[in-house]
Amino acid sequence: MLLLALDTSSPAVTVAVHDGQWVLATRTSVDARRHGELLAPLVAEALTDAGAAPGDLTDVVVGVGPGPYTGLRIGLVTARTVAAVTGATVQGACSLDVLGLSPVVRASAPGRPVVVVTDARRQEVHWAAYDAEGRRTDGPRVERPRDLAAGLPPGTVLVGRGAQLYADVFAAALADGRLLAPPLDPDAAVLAQAVVDGRIELGPAEPCYLRRPDATPPGPPKPVLPAYRR
Repeated sequence: MLLLALDTSSPAVTVAVHDGQWVLATRTSVDARRHGELLAPLVAEALTDAGAAPGDLTDVVVGVGPGPYTGLRIGLVTARTVAAVTGATVQGACSLDVLGLSPVVRASAPGRPVVVVTDARRQEVHWAAYDAEGRRTDGPRVERPRDLAAGLPPGTVLVGRGAQLYADVFAAALADGRLLAPPLDPDAAVLAQAVVDGRIELGPAEPCYLRRPDATPPGPPKPVLPAYRR
């Protein structure tokens, strides 16, 4: 087995290679505007560090979001292309699950429920809830931070870039014994290990959009000449 894991659902572009026993290599760069520029070189670097060639890959797993339209599509198209060229199997995983399964999160708050919160833009957040074992119990959903904060149960640990971005909104909840914990973005090494351990749900490599994208197709051209009456 040689697994390539990648995720572009957040400002981070993250890649990892796993041989079924160990994470052989990982690369991550945080730059929300350079996903298309960074992803292919990071994949190549990770494969080189792992001592592998693209043709050695047997599996590709990609984070399917939820996340911004453009960045998410770059990761999905790359994963599908690599799989098509190499003959590897391609599957998708919820990007929020990767944060929910992070060992850093579990070490920061053992035995406590976790809510992963990422930035959905438009003053909204994507979120999903997880039990103390990292199993998803609700979501993914999109909601305004204030509405999410109002419904958080006691003892919840908030994780992700959205939680940090709207920390002031969650301040009252944090005073009630809840915590903000790292990391901010999904990590492909965590995704790869979760796949190998069978701890993350896999499905088609299709994007998870919880609302319509910001970009819309252009309308018909407007006339530039005045209308003449007969």
